[in-house]
Amino acid sequence: MFRALSSVNYRIWFAGALVSNIGTWMQRTAQDWIVLTELTDHNATAVGVVMALQFGPQLLLMPWSGLIADRFDRRKLLILTQSLMGVLALGLGIITVTGVVELWHVYLFALGLGVVGAIDAPARQTFVSDLVGEEKLSNAVALNSASFNGARMIGPAVAGVLTVLVGAGWVFMINTGTFAVTVFAMTLLRVSQLKKQPRASRERGQLVAGFRYVRRRPDIIVVLIVVFLVGTFGFNFPIFTSTMATIEFHKGAGEFGLLSSIMAIGSVVGALLSARRSQPRLRLIIVGAAAFGITCAAAALMPSYVSFAVTLTFVGLSSLTLMTTANAYVQTTTEPAMRGRVMALYMAIFAGGTPLGAPFVGWVADQFGPRWAVGVAALSGLLAAAVLLFWLVKYRGLRVRYRLRSSPRMLVRHAGDGREASARPDRETATREIAVVEATTPR
Repeated sequence: MFRALSSVNYRIWFAGALVSNIGTWMQRTAQDWIVLTELTDHNATAVGVVMALQFGPQLLLMPWSGLIADRFDRRKLLILTQSLMGVLALGLGIITVTGVVELWHVYLFALGLGVVGAIDAPARQTFVSDLVGEEKLSNAVALNSASFNGARMIGPAVAGVLTVLVGAGWVFMINTGTFAVTVFAMTLLRVSQLKKQPRASRERGQLVAGFRYVRRRPDIIVVLIVVFLVGTFGFNFPIFTSTMATIEFHKGAGEFGLLSSIMAIGSVVGALLSARRSQPRLRLIIVGAAAFGITCAAAALMPSYVSFAVTLTFVGLSSLTLMTTANAYVQTTTEPAMRGRVMALYMAIFAGGTPLGAPFVGWVADQFGPRWAVGVAALSGLLAAAVLLFWLVKYRGLRVRYRLRSSPRMLVRHAGDGREASARPDRETATREIAVVEATTPR
C-alpha cells in the first residue's frame, strides 16, 4: 500500500504536499463560507461563480499548460507556481483581515488562483513519475489522493473553528505559510535521484500532437467522458455541503467544515484501497461511478444532519475510488513524453467543467432546494457508469453470460438392497451462474 514511500524524494514531496493540501482546504472552506454568509445572503450561485472562476482557466489554458509540463523542468516550475499561489493567498488574507473585502475581490483572487493553478496542475500530476518512476506510479498517484483527502479531514474542520475564533482572513494568511513549506520541500529534493523523463521536442505542432494522441486512444476518451460528467455535475461538494448545512439543517461554520472532514474519511479509505491495487481497471471505474450515484441519492434523502454526515463517508469512498482509478489509468497507459499534455486535458475536463456545472448546480439549489442539487450529482454518477459500461460492451467485448449449471452427480442409496446409483438433480435445483468477461485493454 505504501511502496512509493520507499523513495526519499517521494517522502519529502509527500510531506510538503500534505501541509500545502491542508492549507488549501482551509482556504477553500473559509472562502466559500464568507461568500455564502458574509458577502451574500446565502447565495449558492455566488459560490458556484467562485468555483467557476477558480477552475475555468484550466479549460482555457490546457493546451499550453500541458506542453509546459512536458517541456520544462517540473521541479522549478512547481516552485514558481506554489510561490505565486502563496502570494495570492496573502493578498486575499490582507484585504479580508482589514475588512475591505468585497465579493468582486474574491472573484478576482479566485480567477488569479485559477490561472496559476492551470499551470501548476499538470506539472504537479506528472511530477510524480519524476519522483518514483513508472513501476510505482500507480501507487504514488493513489497515495497523492490519500494525502489530498487526508488534508480534507483536517483543513475544513480547522478552518471552521478558526473562522469562528479569529475570522476567515487569518485562515488565508495561514495558507500562505503552507505554500512556503511546499516550496522549501521542493528545494530539499535530491535532484540527482529524480527519474529522467522524455521531454517534448521544440518542433512545431506539439500542441496539436497531444490531441492527436488522445484521438487515437478511445479508451482514454471514454474515461474523459466519465470524468467530465462526474466532475461537472457531481463534484460540486462546497455547494452541496454548505447549502445542506445552512439551509436544510440550520447549522453554522463549524458544522459546515465538519461535513467536508467527515466525507474525507471515506475518501482516504478509497484512495488507500486504490493504492493496494497493482493496476487500475476500467471496470472499477464503472463500480465507482455507479456507487457514487447511489450514495449521492441516499445522501439527498437523509432526514437529519447526522445521517447526512454518515452517508457522506460513502460518497467520499466511492468518489475517490472512481477518480483515483481514472487518474492512474490515464497516467500509466500514456506515453511519458505525452503525459503532461494528456493530464492537462484530463485536469481541464475534470476541473474545467466546473464553470458549467457549479453555477447550474447552485441555481438548482436556489430554485428547488439543496436536496435536488445533490440529486443532480447522483444522476451524473449513474449516467457516467452507464456510458462506460455501454462502451465496454460494444467496443471491448464485455459480455454477461447467463447459464444453468448442473450440480455434480449424487449417490443415491436404494433402501433394502444397499445398491447405489448415480443421479443428477432436476432442472429446478440447478445453480445459476453469471460470468463476466472483459477483453484486455492494450497498454
